Amino acid sequence: MEETRIINIPAMGDVRMRKSRRATRFSISVTNTGDVRVTIPRRGTIGQAKVFLHEKSDWVARHREKVCRLSLRHKELIAQCKPVSRDEAAMLLRERLDHLAREYGFAFNKVSIRNQKTRWGSCSGQNNISLNEKLARLPRRLMDYVLLHELVHTRVKNHGEGFWRELAKYIEDVRALRRELREYRLGLF
Repeated sequence: MEETRIINIPAMGDVRMRKSRRATRFSISVTNTGDVRVTIPRRGTIGQAKVFLHEKSDWVARHREKVCRLSLRHKELIAQCKPVSRDEAAMLLRERLDHLAREYGFAFNKVSIRNQKTRWGSCSGQNNISLNEKLARLPRRLMDYVLLHELVHTRVKNHGEGFWRELAKYIEDVRALRRELREYRLGLF
């Protein structure tokens, strides 16, 4: 039976401690909101978890600071994004996807525009492309990066070395764009 308790730790605040049958070791995570969570293995105790947390307090502080910094950066980026209605987003994304597909010789079956919480886009084995409507709010270079990423999946169905080589044929500095896209944290968009 998995059991969860929230315990107030001085200098850390409330910490969610969860005992798990499947866990084999203690682990700590910091959520996007800065909350601290500790997973306790089946034979572990709350007391051991507190000791573990105390030993890792520097790690927790660094990660909380990083989450705070990223959250502020994310808010700055979102403030720069243009608001777009769902209908405008669907039209813009379909037009841009069609344009890029024609320009580079890609073929896909159909496209759907959704309000997804965890993905910017996906491509099925049948070459059906699903796009997140929030893409329309991103700068054009990032929108095109995601669209071309999904179009390349119509030819290469994985994220192996061949996929990245193929994508690099159509986009300069793929790594920089990939890093930049990560700054737009979809879960907080």
